[in-house]
Amino acid sequence: MQTRRSSLSGVCYLTMGLIVLLLGLVFASMYVYRYFFITQFPQLPRESVFHCGVLYEDSLYSPFKGQLELHEDVKIYIEENYEQINVPVPQFGGSDPADIIHDFQRGLTAYHDIALDKCYVIELNTTIVMPPRNLWELLVNVKKGTYLPQTYIIQEEMIVTEHVSDMEQLGSFIYRLCSGKETYRLKRRTARRRINRREAGNCNHIRHFENTFVVETVICKKL
Repeated sequence: MQTRRSSLSGVCYLTMGLIVLLLGLVFASMYVYRYFFITQFPQLPRESVFHCGVLYEDSLYSPFKGQLELHEDVKIYIEENYEQINVPVPQFGGSDPADIIHDFQRGLTAYHDIALDKCYVIELNTTIVMPPRNLWELLVNVKKGTYLPQTYIIQEEMIVTEHVSDMEQLGSFIYRLCSGKETYRLKRRTARRRINRREAGNCNHIRHFENTFVVETVICKKL
């Protein structure tokens, strides 16, 4: 009888020791994760808001004024995988205020030209537009002063093709932006020289910052 009790006591002590050991491992793992992994690899926020001011040069539109400045507000949604850019009324002429959405899940970009109150939709150009995580990291570095954006400007030219009647096919993000507005699809023109002033009468310009350089999106009516 005494031997049996001793055996039961031994089993109890062994079980308690294993429980204490497992709890110790759990707390140690939590400590390592909290103070090493989170510190070394900080989690990206679900949403980040940046106010950007970028200096750039444009000899075509401002040959004697030196550098121009572009301001915009950028909202980056990491989990939803999309970006929203608001470009206010610029201090210089030749560019329209706009709201822009880059939806990486659907592979679409939407431009809401605020001056015209019209929306334009086109396939997302991933060679120009940075994905949310990369753009977040870029803007964080710009804000810290560890990186300065490039001062040049590139131009992408697009042609209006057709009216969009089924807005729901564009996804919820673009639907919220363009609902109730005239919405058209766009097609990119083949590579060519920058459009000049004489050709610009039938086009609208939207300048924005979504990479290491300024982009001028030129939206032209179909001739």
